[in-house]
Amino acid sequence: MTDRTESAVRLVILLAIGSMAGAAAFTHVHDLSVAHGQPDWIGWANAVAVELMAIYLGLELRARRRAGRPVGLVGALLVAFALLSLAVQVAEAEPSVWGWTMAAVPSLAFLALVKVVLSNAPATPPTPEPDQPPADWYEVPEQVVTEPEPERPAEPVPPAVIAAPVLPPRGAVQSNRPHVVGIIR
Repeated sequence: MTDRTESAVRLVILLAIGSMAGAAAFTHVHDLSVAHGQPDWIGWANAVAVELMAIYLGLELRARRRAGRPVGLVGALLVAFALLSLAVQVAEAEPSVWGWTMAAVPSLAFLALVKVVLSNAPATPPTPEPDQPPADWYEVPEQVVTEPEPERPAEPVPPAVIAAPVLPPRGAVQSNRPHVVGIIR
């Protein structure tokens, strides 16, 4: 059997199980809602909310894990909706072990199918930021051991002395030439 044929067979099986399990689970939620006083359309709304919420929460859980975000609340809600779906299936059953077991099969099959499909889908790795190279781009350079250069003694530099400006004595006639200030060594 080729990969393409196998994938097609798997898809047909997935659609058959999903359709039948989903129909049974939706019908049980609808019937229980109507049996307890809800109008017909609200029974279907309840069925859609309960059954599809578990699928959505599974997708959300997967997306949060990929993004590294917290999953606690989403995981708790997923468990709660899965238990609600199972409780509805069992409530509609004949009160016996086999009645409860067989009534739970559609919901369990539907949830298992969702889990298998979500866990088989390839997870895309997070893309690196545009200004960052991929993580495997960096190579560890070989460590080169070199001997340090010997220190050279510093050459002494004589201190610079700045002379104060020479001012003419009081009362002397000043010339228009500027005074030169120099450095005395």
